[in-house]
Amino acid sequence: MRGDGGGLIGSRPVRAVGAAWLVVLLASVSLALARPADRDARPHPRDLPAVPSYVQRVEPALVGLHVQAAEDRPSSARLGARRFGTGILFDARGYAVTVSYLVLDAVRIEARARDGRKVPARLVGLDLDTGLAVVRLEDADPWPVATLRASSDLHVGAVTGTIGVDENDELVYATTTLTAVRRFSAFWEYMLDRALMLTPSIASWGGSAAVDEHGRVVGVVSLRLGESPYVSLAIPAEKFLAVKDELVVAGRIVSRRPRPWIGLYTAAHPGRVVVDGFNESGPARAAGFRRGDQIVGVNGVDVASQEEFYEQMWRRQAGDTIEVSVRRGDRVQIISVRSIDRHRLYEPGR
Repeated sequence: MRGDGGGLIGSRPVRAVGAAWLVVLLASVSLALARPADRDARPHPRDLPAVPSYVQRVEPALVGLHVQAAEDRPSSARLGARRFGTGILFDARGYAVTVSYLVLDAVRIEARARDGRKVPARLVGLDLDTGLAVVRLEDADPWPVATLRASSDLHVGAVTGTIGVDENDELVYATTTLTAVRRFSAFWEYMLDRALMLTPSIASWGGSAAVDEHGRVVGVVSLRLGESPYVSLAIPAEKFLAVKDELVVAGRIVSRRPRPWIGLYTAAHPGRVVVDGFNESGPARAAGFRRGDQIVGVNGVDVASQEEFYEQMWRRQAGDTIEVSVRRGDRVQIISVRSIDRHRLYEPGR
């Protein structure tokens, strides 16, 4: 079978039996097997692995994550209570990195390893600023791990690979190209100052590994963008490498000041940003915003884009009151919202 972008699904190396010369001596004499010529030392193409080496290097460290989230939580209303994605093992004790939206409000996680094992797992850490999470497989055996490295020396046009696991626990992969490195913002108060854009996108992408030509993980694939042919967005590995120990030990990033969060969904248009909805748990829901309000300022500073809106809001800290100026019809009014620390809504074990 083939996945999106030409990637093979569930491929396994196939090894052919070497050819032999068969000589018929007499009609009544049985067949004899001749020795191949000594000079023919090169392997036959059929003897070569069907799976590229960059896939073979990272595959043992991939796990399929089958997640059941609490059905009454806001994340389930948008993402569904049953979710699936890929985790990348980075610590032999069973710690794996994945995307945060996969495990928000999780009440049960089952990890399925490439060797067929099915083991329970639990959420141990969330970094909602970058969109990453850490889960731990509940099995004491040493686990194979992937090699992670910073993506900073990758240039546009570099050959990469995307490898993940689908819901049937089959391997999904494709040879990809780094088509852009740019800032990215999204409607749920989320922004990366540096995101990797990869093409083509494969069908199984949430938590998939973005690797370099040597099979080293340079990013965690998070989103599929645009329309067919899609682009995959990968969170650079350095975003995780810098904080992975804090996530394992503390469950969140304690060295970073908590960002203010108000739970406002926005739609970005050229030269303007408008209110498009609300998170059910966010304070913006009852603050007086209306869908269609154009956001023109934050804390007295003019803004004209989603990125500028976030930059100005995040100059404050969680718990501060955020003053958002909105244009409604021909009037501009200021709406004050007491921000919160979003991580407190999704603490592991909550």
